Amino acid sequence: MITPQLSNDGRMIRLPLADRVAPVLDELALAYAQDPAAVGTLLLAHAAAVVCHDHAVVSDDATDYARAVTAAEADGTREALLDECPAEATLDPLLGPDDAVTLATRLTKQAALIRHRTNRSARP
Repeated sequence: MITPQLSNDGRMIRLPLADRVAPVLDELALAYAQDPAAVGTLLLAHAAAVVCHDHAVVSDDATDYARAVTAAEADGTREALLDECPAEATLDPLLGPDDAVTLATRLTKQAALIRHRTNRSARP
């Protein structure tokens, strides 16, 4: 379950996801150690796809189609890399109804606290 937390300054809500990313990076490192050529090739392909997509996003003369194609290419190379890293932790957790309601309630309470503090301090 993702546990929302207030930021240090109390102005934002942070959703800590580092604990979900760490196992994926560990698996990527292990996959690279086992087959550096294959994983290195996938990393290079993904890097190239990301650079192309970034360029299409900021380019004034790129079409929406070009942006969509480069985004799809980057998604494809990312998926290929993730397939090499069968981490048990998932980056996109699936929440059941009870967990979703619990998360929404926690977010709402923390957002209300921030709003209350902000509105109260804005008064003269």
